[in-house]
Amino acid sequence: MSSDLTFIGLFLQASFIVQLVMLLLLGVSIASWTFIFQRSKALSGARSEMRQFEDKFWSGADLNRLYQELSARNNLTGMSSIFCAGFKEFVRLRKSNTSTNGVVDGTYRAMRVTMSRQIDELESRLPFLATAGSISPYIGLFGTVWGIMNAFIALGEVQQATLAMVAPGIAEALIATAIGLFAAIPAVIAYNRFSHQVEKLENNYGNFMEEFSAILHRQAMASQAQQPQA
Repeated sequence: MSSDLTFIGLFLQASFIVQLVMLLLLGVSIASWTFIFQRSKALSGARSEMRQFEDKFWSGADLNRLYQELSARNNLTGMSSIFCAGFKEFVRLRKSNTSTNGVVDGTYRAMRVTMSRQIDELESRLPFLATAGSISPYIGLFGTVWGIMNAFIALGEVQQATLAMVAPGIAEALIATAIGLFAAIPAVIAYNRFSHQVEKLENNYGNFMEEFSAILHRQAMASQAQQPQA
């Protein structure tokens, strides 16, 4: 009895459970690659935005003018949104005659909230990649175990077993493990790489917040010193 040992042939010959496992893993793989391309584009855009903003910010541009320029845009992201949130809160608190420490603390909290939102956005879909990388091999192994179990059950019903009889059943079962690894390996690599990139961006955002807070603190102190004493 001849068997089609191509991928499609082995898939069609597999049991329903093994076919279901294969289809599930293929779906996970397609979703993983979709999210990999999305996150790669988003993180690349975040790094580009950060470099462009830092060039403008550290070029000595007037903060009020820079704020007006950025706030006129729609959908601010990354370091630009952190700067705008902090400067807006700084101006509001300074107009309310808040103490210098209160102005700086309030400004830092506003930037911290905005940074947390940006990091949450950058980390979206990463939990899926982590889950796919963790469970896909086990799902594939389940399909393999189920397929080999059925193959040996079928062998028990014949008088004489040969390699030609057992090979197709084992091959179709092992495909499930192969697909599981195919889905897991890129997901794990992408998750580790993207997590490292997000961590670096978070550190850069945090460093900017500290430096910007120091600048605003000096401005607040200078403004307070210029006010006439009662």
